Amino acid sequence: MQVILLEKVANLGNLGDVVKVKDGYARNFLIPTRQARRATESAIKEFEAKRAELEKVAAEKLAAAQALGEKLNGNTVVITQKAGVDGRLFGSVTNADIAEALTKAGTAIVKAQVRLPNGPLKTVGEFPINVAPHTDVVVEVTVKVVAEVE
Repeated sequence: MQVILLEKVANLGNLGDVVKVKDGYARNFLIPTRQARRATESAIKEFEAKRAELEKVAAEKLAAAQALGEKLNGNTVVITQKAGVDGRLFGSVTNADIAEALTKAGTAIVKAQVRLPNGPLKTVGEFPINVAPHTDVVVEVTVKVVAEVE
């Protein structure tokens, strides 16, 4: 399916690009999240008419994400979990837990913005993780997992 991108999409293209994607990806993700539209003649003409407005909105989103990234960069967030004697957690620390801790610390982060390259954290310690508030802005945050004292 041919779609026109209404914002930058990672590993796909930039604002205004007409790309061919699988039908399911377009129908189930790109179009419902308003990141793309079907690339019909009328949609392309309508996009060209609104292009300046969409570029302005995209620039504002990028500027806000960069400000958020500067605020987050190098921060440390502490998460307390129950752990065994050997330092392994009962359960794990997921991206939702990290997003919740960052939000409580005063920075609104959604769990989809937290990137855990090796999966959930399952031991006590300090771990560098990436937070991506925008596709062009990725900052490193340290997560310190400590054992809960009873």
